[in-house]
Amino acid sequence: MAVLLLGTLDTKGAEYAYVRDLITAAGQEVVLVDTGVMAGARALVPDVAAEEVAEAGGESLERLRSAGDRGAALRAMAAGAARIARDLHEQGRLSGVLALGGSGGSSIAAAAMAALPVGLPKLLVSTMASGDVSAYVGQSDVTLMYSVVDVAGVNSISRQILGNAAAAIAGMAAAYDARSRTGPTGDDRPLVAATMFGVTTPAVDAARARLEELGYEVIVFHATGSGGRAMEALIASGYFAGVLDLTTTELADDLVGGVLSAGPDRLTAAGAAGVPQVVSLGALDMVNFGPMETVPDRFRDRNLLVHNPTVTLMRTTPEENAELGRRIGAKLAAASGPTALFVPRGGVSAVDVPGGPFHDPAADAACFDAVLAAVAGGDVQVVESADDINKPAFAVAAAERLHELIQKGTA
Repeated sequence: MAVLLLGTLDTKGAEYAYVRDLITAAGQEVVLVDTGVMAGARALVPDVAAEEVAEAGGESLERLRSAGDRGAALRAMAAGAARIARDLHEQGRLSGVLALGGSGGSSIAAAAMAALPVGLPKLLVSTMASGDVSAYVGQSDVTLMYSVVDVAGVNSISRQILGNAAAAIAGMAAAYDARSRTGPTGDDRPLVAATMFGVTTPAVDAARARLEELGYEVIVFHATGSGGRAMEALIASGYFAGVLDLTTTELADDLVGGVLSAGPDRLTAAGAAGVPQVVSLGALDMVNFGPMETVPDRFRDRNLLVHNPTVTLMRTTPEENAELGRRIGAKLAAASGPTALFVPRGGVSAVDVPGGPFHDPAADAACFDAVLAAVAGGDVQVVESADDINKPAFAVAAAERLHELIQKGTA
């Protein structure tokens, strides 16, 4: 097994030579892949040439060079790099990936890393790592290291950064190699995904405890946009035996324009894959913004709640809740696998209960009515409760129903 060194050798040959030598000195083999497009001699001879990367991305390197379209070249090399990385992993040849770059090189490397499974070490040394890195990380477990200086030569500062990067990937690769040789040594119980927010924590804690009693390992995702996207990606990759999606709040941010949206594809992966799922309406009473001063002016007359100095919550309206109900119901009705909907008529969050700042029975009813109408007459099992979502009985019943759906699917 080897560390994949992935980068633009047309401009960064000296840097890659430096880290390659450090990695091999640490006892790891290296596969060097050239993603550079520019013509000219390379200081390093790659194991996979740029021509091969372009062809893997459905292009020819000569055509990319003659076209002079940097964006198209980056897309083609990113697609090719992703395919090569995936193929090497499927052949059992990879123990880690390291890349160095600016914005363009980082985008190519990020595409390749996203094509690889969670758990395989991925380290990206980038000039972009001190800003908004969501485009590079996505739903992958990429480790980012800020290059501090440009990746442009080996000097007294970059030598330290690149040296740390080489040592880090060598160490991670060695640990990955060891795990691969010994095989799984940890928890081998079936995995269940669950979604949680601060205002639904009691529900998820109770449900998780019951599922663990029933023999599952529960992986909890924080419903912060990135958490929902990561869960959807892992569901699609086949990690989970079932999904306990009690906290669908990210859909409210997607609808209204909050900062924690997981995008329009949230709540689709389990249905598409036929994975058993139990879904509820947790925290649909709120949309998330940053500090109070960042709330858009058009929302300043709404019911706002300062959750903490960096998070401001906004109560959803009956009209918004009705649309959320319709959207959720349509997604559940389209599911190909066993699906149950749990409706907590006593409230959808810790602050949506009698006396709570977001208690609004009319808004909740709009959501409940719409989602029930959308799933009526279909295969979605519906369980309605007078409890609020955080009552232990509600959460335990949802966990037990998921267990029943999973068991029926494996019988």
